[in-house]
Amino acid sequence: MRNWAIHCVVLIRRSVVLIMLSWCAGTHALDTADYVALASGDSDMRIAAINKVIASGDAAAKPFLQALLDDGVKIAGDKTFVVDASGNATDPTSGAAVSLPADAEDVINNNRIRSELEAALAFLDLNSNERELRAAATKTLQDADIDESKTALLEHAVAQEKDRELHDALLQILAGVQLQSADKTTRLKAAKMLGDSTNQNIKQMLSTRLADGGETDADVRTAIKNSIEAIDRHLEIYEYLGRAFTGISLGSILLLAALGLAITYGLMGVINMAHGEMMMLGAYATFAVQNFFRAHFPAWFDAYIIAAIPVAFAVSGVVGMVLERTVIRFLYGRPLETLLATWGISLMLMQSVRSLFGAQNVQVENPSWLSGGIDVAANLTLPYNRIAIIIFSAIVLLSMWLLLTKTRLGLFVRAVTQNRGMASCVGVNTRSVDTRAFGLGSAVAGLAGVALSQVTNVGPDLGSNYIVDSFMVVVLGGVGQLAGAVYAALGLGIISKFLEGVSGAVLAKIIVLVIIIVFIQKRPQGLFALKGRSADA
Repeated sequence: MRNWAIHCVVLIRRSVVLIMLSWCAGTHALDTADYVALASGDSDMRIAAINKVIASGDAAAKPFLQALLDDGVKIAGDKTFVVDASGNATDPTSGAAVSLPADAEDVINNNRIRSELEAALAFLDLNSNERELRAAATKTLQDADIDESKTALLEHAVAQEKDRELHDALLQILAGVQLQSADKTTRLKAAKMLGDSTNQNIKQMLSTRLADGGETDADVRTAIKNSIEAIDRHLEIYEYLGRAFTGISLGSILLLAALGLAITYGLMGVINMAHGEMMMLGAYATFAVQNFFRAHFPAWFDAYIIAAIPVAFAVSGVVGMVLERTVIRFLYGRPLETLLATWGISLMLMQSVRSLFGAQNVQVENPSWLSGGIDVAANLTLPYNRIAIIIFSAIVLLSMWLLLTKTRLGLFVRAVTQNRGMASCVGVNTRSVDTRAFGLGSAVAGLAGVALSQVTNVGPDLGSNYIVDSFMVVVLGGVGQLAGAVYAALGLGIISKFLEGVSGAVLAKIIVLVIIIVFIQKRPQGLFALKGRSADA
């Protein structure tokens, strides 16, 4: 029923265009007389026949129009013939092979007719379901000399085009035609209509129209100025929305990076400088899974990112538990030694990756379903991979909350966090909890590596670029507090992106750091008060 309704809307739109053009063409297939009209007569008569074909929207006429454009049509009396390079003739009406009469003459096209034929083929391609054809047709119309008689067709094309880029390009073509009109009302309408655009090219076209004296009417000039100001406002609004979206995306990545750190740091007070390398391991695990799918399951390549999630989780988690069992367990209560030891481990992990995969960055491709984005405006596209990261971060956050509040392991983790001594007295194996919690935090960092592999370069230095930001999120939000980590990560991401637009990336980082230092001076416990091991103090 829904498809039927959409089909009816499309038919109604086409009917309106035909009525506006006052052509009685209909949507029937071309007959012998139509083909003769396209090939014979003076230029005005042939152009009228071409316009009739455009109005009908009959894609079946494209081969004949293309043959005309390629000088592959001959005419004899009241019949036309399509002749290929070998001299074989066919009847355009039936498509059957026929004998070419001896008196058949070549159809001669002047430059005006050629331009109209190119435009006609482009207008017919605008009805295609394939974006590539519509894009090529739009490019042809941009380069063509379109007159005002095609206004209704362009309006129809603009109304039905859903692709933002092509829509704006067609709108620019339409506006260019209407702004050249001798009718003031048409020019005024075009100038006002363009005020809803967010395209820089349209703004430039309007500015040029004012600057070169092409518009002399005061009312139209005022309308053009108002439209330019409106475009600037729209561009500014969408620019801010784009920064906010990018900030949320960055905040989601920081949240993934900081979630595990919030658990391990909050539970054991360990300053783990190798946490960033757990993210790196997750990213390289994604790279390895990608190559495995490419080699063994090429037909399922787009699913590799789904398979990479549990692999990265397991790899980083196991490495984290081994690290806790072999090194960190013997350094509890000695923060400086722990910091130095984990920093050394991070260097060892980076060198190991260099030895296995090389020092250069490796390429991790986006699956096809994570490529591209949603075109909101000319200056705002929401990439699918960043949308997926935001959703993925929310799922991981929800899973962590459920694990910590609804499971036995979560109960033990919270008990050890709040009072290690009392938890031990009631039979909780605190060492086992430490290992599992540290492994969980490292595993979540591996998930952050999966997300990062879709938006940035994967190399041995990947983790070092985010470790400082991760600690800032944990400290700002409140050590061991998931809610604080969420607010801090999203806040830092959005603030950083807005500051980058004003002061640049380097200065923005400095400003953010100063803000955090000042905040911590005023509120050392962070956004949320720490419910830490008060009994151990």
